[in-house]
Amino acid sequence: MSRKILLTAFCLLLPVFPVRADGPRDNDPKSVRPVPRPGVRPTGSGFVQLPDKLKDLRARITRAASSKSPEIRALIPDVEIYYRAVKDAMAFNEFFSANDVKKAHELLATGVARADQLIAGRAPWTRQKGLVVRGFISKLDRTVQPYGLVIPESYDFDAPRRHRLDIWFHGRGETLSEVNFIHQRQRNAGAYTPSKTIVLHPYGRYSNAFKFAGEVDVLEALADTRSRYRVDSRRISVRGFSMGGAACWQFAVHYADRWFAANPGAGFSETPEFLKFFQKETLNPTWFEKRLWHWYDCTDWAVNLAHCPTVAYSGELDIQKQAADIMEQALSEEGIDLVHVIGPGTKHSIHPDAKVEIDRRLSSIARVGSERYPRHVVLATWTLKYNRMHWVTIDGLGEHWKAARVTADVAGRSRLELATRNVTGLRLSFSPGYAPFNVRRPVTVSIDGVEIEAPGPRSDRSWSCRLTRQADGWRVGGRLGGPGGKLRKRHDLQGPIDDAFMDSFLFVRPTGQPMHARTAAWATSELERAKIHWRKQFRGYARQKDDTQVTKEDIAGSNLVLWGDPQSNRLLAKLVQDLPVSWTAEKLSVGEKTFAADGHMPVMIYPNPLNPKRYVVLNSSFTYREYAYLNNARQVPMLPDWAIVDLSTPPGSQWPGRIVDANFFDEKWGVK
Repeated sequence: MSRKILLTAFCLLLPVFPVRADGPRDNDPKSVRPVPRPGVRPTGSGFVQLPDKLKDLRARITRAASSKSPEIRALIPDVEIYYRAVKDAMAFNEFFSANDVKKAHELLATGVARADQLIAGRAPWTRQKGLVVRGFISKLDRTVQPYGLVIPESYDFDAPRRHRLDIWFHGRGETLSEVNFIHQRQRNAGAYTPSKTIVLHPYGRYSNAFKFAGEVDVLEALADTRSRYRVDSRRISVRGFSMGGAACWQFAVHYADRWFAANPGAGFSETPEFLKFFQKETLNPTWFEKRLWHWYDCTDWAVNLAHCPTVAYSGELDIQKQAADIMEQALSEEGIDLVHVIGPGTKHSIHPDAKVEIDRRLSSIARVGSERYPRHVVLATWTLKYNRMHWVTIDGLGEHWKAARVTADVAGRSRLELATRNVTGLRLSFSPGYAPFNVRRPVTVSIDGVEIEAPGPRSDRSWSCRLTRQADGWRVGGRLGGPGGKLRKRHDLQGPIDDAFMDSFLFVRPTGQPMHARTAAWATSELERAKIHWRKQFRGYARQKDDTQVTKEDIAGSNLVLWGDPQSNRLLAKLVQDLPVSWTAEKLSVGEKTFAADGHMPVMIYPNPLNPKRYVVLNSSFTYREYAYLNNARQVPMLPDWAIVDLSTPPGSQWPGRIVDANFFDEKWGVK
């Protein structure tokens, strides 16, 4: 049984900001409303004045950026966020009300003030308490991205004391442009402002439930905050409500050892049951879609919350209570009793009495903080993307997108006991001073019922051990993937296609003569769509170069997304012989299946033959399309490691054409 806490005191409910509700009318892929919706095209002197004010701010930023001081230049993103917010709102018709123009003027005034302060060699907002908005340059596309902070009065900029930090994930907002986000973060402290606590409000690159680039945005904003403020690494929590509650579940299960607590409210915690329950959608997924649901279906990772104290919240009458209810069931199956605070008589909002109860519990947990080296570790995963829990790291899987698990127990001064499922490689590591073993003895490792001996700790009480499963069983050391450094799937190099867009990437445009006019037209159209929708959905500008302009630095530092065919794209022509695809003007083959080259195109992810530490992608951006924008639970990968697209069916709101074949590569990047 879950520990349900149903509060009974009567109080006024906290106000919530209205958002457009999803519903059955959003279940027709042939009739998809745009997200975000078109703006209102404001008129009047206020709107007319914006271009000149933008030009003025740009000039001031340029002057500030010419400073000889690296400290001043490093703060340019804190100004650039204001310029870009207004510039994009104008360029992409994202003033959603007349009041947004007023907000734009306020943002530009703040940007001018900050730019002038930098020119004078000052940056007072860096020592400001209360509400502060800051920015960073993202590794994904090198665009500036904003985030909000609440700096408590207790924070002393000149003292060494470190502060607790809560990450708060915002709810769904289809009009949450950069203008509206920054304006809100300058005026609204949010649902929770615990005492002596920094609160981080990531933008998450708009309204994608903090998935994919939104997930990276959170990690980058956190890293930027920690570089600028003294944060207690053992007292960082994740919290959120509605879409933010969904994000909280996701971050809690994927990164459970990073947080002292998680506090998800409402939202959703998995895809299929939520869409059937909330969206009333009839689902008919492909086999590979069902496998890929495992990425963000938190029910499949529930046991990881053994390492993250969790206090869930739901309104008693909220239809999104389903998220915590289904997580309660999944946790119960793992022997974990979910604490679930329920606001009485409450729909989609946070009951004020629940706030008090939740804050009381999180304050108590914060006093303990997160545990760095627990003696018992359990890690469930479906992909090497999320492969670490405390001192246990999974280096190899038997097969991706099938359940994998490790339990590890320190069973004595010289003994470890491990049990695994669908795992072929492990690393166990204790930092200096933390190894719990006798330094004068070897460590006996019992793994899957077989005992093997590993060296004991070093003199500084550090200890590490690599285990690999070979044909004859587990052994200390050994090589995954076979001799000669053959390719194998590994952390951040495991696919599927969408993973390429969670790190630096570059679109590579073809400049040569294509094999076929029809395939060339499709590739050109999909490339243009990809650039438009990267900005719509993930609020950045996809970097692009011609195939003749790609440098060694690009190959070393970015995933390369190659558009076109081996005849039109010169870089693809160099690589195609080392890719698992046979591609001539007559036929296209992956594995044993062959298709007519005139009328079919491959989309694919694979280690770049020119730099196997990075990906090469063929003819694809992120794989979910406009239909998924209508409900955040739909925003999941739609394609595996490779697929063949039949161009006789035009691209639509769900697919880039008719998918006639698709699959994952095996653990050595071979065709199954």
